[in-house]
Amino acid sequence: MGGILYKGFVIGILVSAPMGPIGLLCIQRTLNKGRWHGFFSGLGAVGSDIFYALLTCLGMGIVIDFIQSNQEVLQVAGGILMMLFGIYIYRSNPSKNLHRPPTAPKNYFQDTVTAFGLTLSNPFIIFLFIALFARFNFLAEATIFSTLIGIASIAAGAIFWWFLITFLVNKVRNNFNVRGLWIMNRIVGTVIVVIAAVGTVVALWEYAKIMRYMR
Repeated sequence: MGGILYKGFVIGILVSAPMGPIGLLCIQRTLNKGRWHGFFSGLGAVGSDIFYALLTCLGMGIVIDFIQSNQEVLQVAGGILMMLFGIYIYRSNPSKNLHRPPTAPKNYFQDTVTAFGLTLSNPFIIFLFIALFARFNFLAEATIFSTLIGIASIAAGAIFWWFLITFLVNKVRNNFNVRGLWIMNRIVGTVIVVIAAVGTVVALWEYAKIMRYMR
C-alpha cells in the first residue's frame, strides 16, 4: 500500500509540473488576483486530471481507441476553446483586480470551473498517464480499493504541487506593478492562443489528408 501512495503522489506531481497553459494560467491568476485564485485554478486542473486518470484505470484500450478515432475533432474543439480563453486573458485588465476593494466577492468557483474546462479540453493527457502508469508499474493487479487509494494519492500529489507553486509565486507578487501584470496577461494569453492555433491547424491538416485518401 505504501508503494501505491508513493507512486501516486509522484505521478500527481509529474502530471501537474509541466509549465503549459494551465501552469501559466495559475501563475497569472496568482499574480493578478492573489494566491488562492491561483490555487483554486490548480484544483480545477486536478479535477480534470483525476477524471482522465480514472478513465485510464477503467479502460485504457477503449479510451485510446476513442481518442485515436476522433482525435481531429477533439483537437479542433479543444483548440477553439483554448483560443477563446486565451483571447479573454489577453484582453483582461489587471488593474481592476489589483485595486479591487477587499469586500469584493472572491469567485473561487469560477476559477476552478474555467481551469477544469481548459484542462478537460486536452484528452491527450491520457497518454501521459498511460506512460507514467507503465513507468512506475502503477496499480499492477489492482483491486478496486487500491485503485481508489492510488487515484487519491495522485490527487494529493497534484494538490501539493499547486499549493507549492502558488505559494512561491505569491512571495514575489508584490514585486509586480500594474504594467508587470499587464505584460503577464499578454504573455499568458498569447501563449495559450498560439498553442491552440497550432494544434487546430495541425488537426485540420490531418483531417484534410484523411479526406483526400477517402476519395
